[in-house]
Amino acid sequence: MTVAGGGQAAHVHPRPERRVTSNDVYFRLTFAMRRIIHVDMDAFYASVEQRDRPELRGKPVAVGGSPTSRGVVAAASYEAREFGVRSAIPMSRALRLCPDLNIVRADFQKYRTVSQQVFAIFRSVTPLVEPLSLDEAYLDVTENAWGEPLATTVAKRIKALIHETTGLTASAGVAPNKFLAKVASAWRKPNGLTVISPDRVEGFLQQLPVEALWGVGPVTAQRLKERGITMLTHVRSADPTLLRDAVGSMADWLNALARGEDDRAVQPNRAAKSSSSECTYAEDLVDLTRIREEIDTMARENAEWLVGKGLLARTIVIKVRYGDFTTLTRSQSFFPTNDAEELARRAIALLAKTDAGTRPVRLLGAGVHGFVGSPAIGRGDEETGAGTARPGLFDS
Repeated sequence: MTVAGGGQAAHVHPRPERRVTSNDVYFRLTFAMRRIIHVDMDAFYASVEQRDRPELRGKPVAVGGSPTSRGVVAAASYEAREFGVRSAIPMSRALRLCPDLNIVRADFQKYRTVSQQVFAIFRSVTPLVEPLSLDEAYLDVTENAWGEPLATTVAKRIKALIHETTGLTASAGVAPNKFLAKVASAWRKPNGLTVISPDRVEGFLQQLPVEALWGVGPVTAQRLKERGITMLTHVRSADPTLLRDAVGSMADWLNALARGEDDRAVQPNRAAKSSSSECTYAEDLVDLTRIREEIDTMARENAEWLVGKGLLARTIVIKVRYGDFTTLTRSQSFFPTNDAEELARRAIALLAKTDAGTRPVRLLGAGVHGFVGSPAIGRGDEETGAGTARPGLFDS
């Protein structure tokens, strides 16, 4: 789910293979002593609706837009998931999969209110809370307000408080690092609690497919499988050249994760890395003037957000999805600015690098990234082609 100001991402530093030294042992022991919890609310939007509307409980529910106006599924209840309904699929398809589906229009203000209640619980336990979205976060509870040494006990208490306060359930994963905690939280949904203690890490890793690795989506997973790499254990034993051929510069990072190593700290108050707006239209847009007006409006919305945050952006990016679902992005980097006229002009100019106006357009988006807090000296242009948006920008 992408919202203005979203696309947040921690900066990752892959670590190459090296000889184990006494310093390595010290740092690994130090990181192993971390107690990390990943909490993920269960089918959050749909669960809130089922809580507030008793007639929906136990029934398949999808939160999102209308199936007659190209709406998409924002969230699906577990009852709906049994029919194959998932977030991000067209609502019309969801209705075909589940004819008895109950469709509810999203109420994001209500979801934000519930999210604030949940995060207030998190922050009452530890200041080290790293939000990932409205309904999930990492918590470092190595030191916590309850003085509780066992992260498992902390997780149980947090889950109980969430249920007592909101009437909703959450799943939690407890582990020595963020990667393992996130995998663990999804292990026994809904209302699950999975604990990976340091002595259980290796056994747990041996069960995991490559899709469990951070940053491995369907395309990357397929490239790995074509080379006989289907499990995390295969990543560790793969020929380095073969692995790098499949995933490029991610090879060292994925190798570290496959060994259960993830030294990233929980980062409270992460700075936004990007901001974007997008819209799916009820009918394909074919008029270039209308398309330009839409992109102009979105670029100005991003400019308004930048001004409100006191930021400048180096890069403007647009997204175009044609009627046949072919999707591309175009971006341009330049001197940092938050000037609405300049950003709109650049965004509209990028449309010339697309077939908008000659091919029907289903979706448009515009976003900014490369933030700085004050004007930078010098300027220069750099045009890039499809796929240049920073990870997290225009997630789809």
